[in-house]
Parts: sequence; C-alpha cells; structure tokens
Amino acid sequence: MSDDTYVPPRVWTWDKASGGQFASINRPIAGATHERELPQGRHPLQLYSLATPNGAKVGIMLEELLAAGFKDAEYDAWLIRIGEGDQFASGFVELNPNSKIPALLDTRVKPAVRLFESGSILLYLADSFGAFIPKDPAKRAECLNWLFWQMSGAGFVGGGFGHFFAYAPEKYEYPINRYTMEVKRLLDVLDRQLAEHRYVAGDEYTIADIACWPWFGEMLRNKVYGAAEFLDAQNYTHVLRWADEIAERPAVKRGQRVNKTWGEEAEQLPERHAASDFD
Repeated sequence: MSDDTYVPPRVWTWDKASGGQFASINRPIAGATHERELPQGRHPLQLYSLATPNGAKVGIMLEELLAAGFKDAEYDAWLIRIGEGDQFASGFVELNPNSKIPALLDTRVKPAVRLFESGSILLYLADSFGAFIPKDPAKRAECLNWLFWQMSGAGFVGGGFGHFFAYAPEKYEYPINRYTMEVKRLLDVLDRQLAEHRYVAGDEYTIADIACWPWFGEMLRNKVYGAAEFLDAQNYTHVLRWADEIAERPAVKRGQRVNKTWGEEAEQLPERHAASDFD
C-alpha cells in the first residue's frame, strides 16, 4: 500500500475544500441556501434550466412540439446558473426539492403542475400533447424502456465519466477506467439497437431519441467533454449515423441553444421568450 492511499474514516465528514471545480456548489444536504423567487413569463410553460445534456432535452422537446404545431407548447426559458448556485434559491427548491435542472412549471392547469427530472418532464409533455410517444401499447412500452434506460445510466455514468475525465482536479486512472468501461458498454448497447432500427425505440422519432441524443449523440460528436477520440467514437457507426441525423432537425438545432451560455455566440441563447429570440 502506498503512502498516499486513501483510507476512509469510520464516519465521513464534509470537507468543503475537496470538491474540485464544483466545490462551491456541491454539498451533502438539501434545501435552500438563499431567498429568491423564480421569474415567470407570459407563456403557458415556464422552463428553468441550463443547456447541459439533461437540460437540453426539454428545450429540444418544446421546440419539437412547437414545430409540430402545438401552440400551447409556447414557453419562457429562464437561465439557472448552476455554477453560481441558482438551483439552491428558495423559489427553485420549491419547484424541485432535489435542486437539479431542468425544472418546468405548467400553468395551463390550476393549480399549476410542477415537474422535475428530465425523463418525467419528457413523458409528461409527450402524454399531455399526444406527441413523440407511440400510441400502440407495445411500441409505447419499448419507447419507455429506452427512456428509462437513458435515465438510469447515462446521467450518473456519463456524468461520472465527464467529471473524472474532464473536470476533476487531478487525473486518476482507476475512476477514469471504471467509468469509461461502462460508458462504452452503454454505447455498444445503443449501437446494436440502432443497427436494426432508424431511431432508438424503433422506426419512429420519440422522446427516447430526445433523451438519448444530448448524452450519447453529442458525446460521440465531440460536443460533450471533448472525449470522442478517447472513446473511439468512430467505432460506433450506427450511433454516429443516428446522432448526425438528429442533429440536423431544425427543432433540435434551436432547442440545444436554449439556456446555453458557452461556445460560439451564435450558439447561445441564455433566455428564450419568443420564437424570434433565435434570430
């Protein structure tokens, strides 16, 4: 055993200095840290988010709904700066007690419905508008299989990979290897599925695609973590074919800009309150 081997204490205690890049916002307790109400606009749906892989899902879904002609899907998108702790404001915690983006408020009904967890939001919107989810029970079940597959693995595994590969204060071989192995296993699962189907859940574009694309599609297109070469992206030919097709959808192009504050200026749209904002 080397001298620098970590030995866990009998009882873990919080060291505020050990959080690396995210030390200022990571903490082992829930609840609000400060008082601040959430803003509300004039549209039926109020989105509070940031264009991370999870956050981009809802912006894409809303833009797809609007493109499909659902006028009641008009929305205001408000920026939640997670690096500055906006997710711990009292108003946001009331909307999502887990203090994670995205969160959505549906004011079309009284009382308004709060929604958190990206998969829950996608499913709610799909059912509410009757779009991007199959009506046939067997096909719906397959769509939900892949939606929950993404929710159960990509966020934690992909996020863990990204943390140790791109954000950790030091590079550690063991966690990078551990998370890389699981990310590549998930990519192989998806690649085998897409070898036999045009879209994730079959031959119909659904919320399963909207959930998976910001993670797996953009990871292989080198838009997330800058890890495409490291992951040997070219080996996943079917995922890349699918990823490039989804990327060309006009609603996807718009949706991934919503609540984005980095990259080229033309790709950013910190807040969205009207379709004309994209211009």
